[in-house]
Amino acid sequence: MKFFFLILITFFLNSCSLIIRPVAGNFSKDPSKMKKEMSLPALKMVDQAFAGINLKCLQDIHVHAVGMGKGGTGAWVNPEMKSMLHPKKYMQFKAYMSASGIKNEERADQEYLERLLKLLNSENRYGKINLLAFDYNHNKNGTINKKHSTFYIPNEYVYKISQKFPKLVNPVISVHPDRKDAIKELTKYGEKGVKLIKWLPNAMRINPADPDYREYYETVKKYDMAILSHTGHEKAVDGEEYQKLANPLRFKLPLDMGVKIIMAHVASLGKCQDIDGAPEDQKPCFDYFWRLFNNPKYNKNLFAELSGVTIYTRVGAPITKLLEHPELHHRVVNGSDYPLPAINILYRTSQFEKLSYITKKERKLLNEIYDFNPLLFDFVLKRNLKHPSTKQKFQAAAFELPASLGCKQI
Repeated sequence: MKFFFLILITFFLNSCSLIIRPVAGNFSKDPSKMKKEMSLPALKMVDQAFAGINLKCLQDIHVHAVGMGKGGTGAWVNPEMKSMLHPKKYMQFKAYMSASGIKNEERADQEYLERLLKLLNSENRYGKINLLAFDYNHNKNGTINKKHSTFYIPNEYVYKISQKFPKLVNPVISVHPDRKDAIKELTKYGEKGVKLIKWLPNAMRINPADPDYREYYETVKKYDMAILSHTGHEKAVDGEEYQKLANPLRFKLPLDMGVKIIMAHVASLGKCQDIDGAPEDQKPCFDYFWRLFNNPKYNKNLFAELSGVTIYTRVGAPITKLLEHPELHHRVVNGSDYPLPAINILYRTSQFEKLSYITKKERKLLNEIYDFNPLLFDFVLKRNLKHPSTKQKFQAAAFELPASLGCKQI
């Protein structure tokens, strides 16, 4: 019986690899050889994507650091993610590992960084990435809740990477507002010049509307920092219990206080309650993002962020609505959400062609770029998206970090 069980486990593990590799991280082409081996039309598409952009302000504001604590990084992954007793989480974990280019778990943290740097160095015009730390889920009393935490990436780890590769990486810290040392941690990195803070309310259990966070928000303002927060529903990590916390309307407290808020994914997934009107009303979370984004009161401190909007489950109204309003593109920032773009199944160029966001020829060239560099693909795809009717594209400003978020428009 034990022998049979071992055979079954081995078969399952091998089957997982065979299933996952073709849809998450099945890259056989070397990004460093892209400019030598890619077709001339594809190279021209890449060149055109960078044309007209102030490259000094071109940044990817949303790149995840990935790790398992190997090499003393301090990173942590919930053991359930690595257990076949939790098959959904296990398959997610394997997909992330494959997409991240990790082949040896004993060198997971190092292999991920090596792969990321290789993608960046293959195209020096891509600009700096903002590398995200990721805090634990915390209880209201300030204690860590590991049971409801999916992973953890220390602030010090991403900061050290930024110091080692200052021309490529900006650090983004992650500080849960309920941490007992939250103000101290914000102050520490605020004094070092760090400008961005990463939140994922659904996974971390953060209620942006909590009045107890006022001191936290004042500290964010003191150091001229901004909060990059997930908005809308979350599927990539464990967040079902707290989906309501990423309702865009819950950010009115910090917005009214003058805190700069960057709404990641523009709340492009899920339905939310209208907590400012009739709570029983359930509308797309994007509708509430759009309500706030169009409020002149928040013109100077609310920003839209494009990561994730090209995932097949999010494609549609959010992209179309943003393309319809080029006058707002100066308040849009770009992010890739890497390594998600390396999970092949999440991005379907056939869908974009069918919906007339791109042409058949563009689809073919984008697929070629993807085979070499999924990070670059994400940028070039967004630069080529066109409104299905008006053919309006995202203006260059949507890919340039605004001066109020740290870019000197030289």
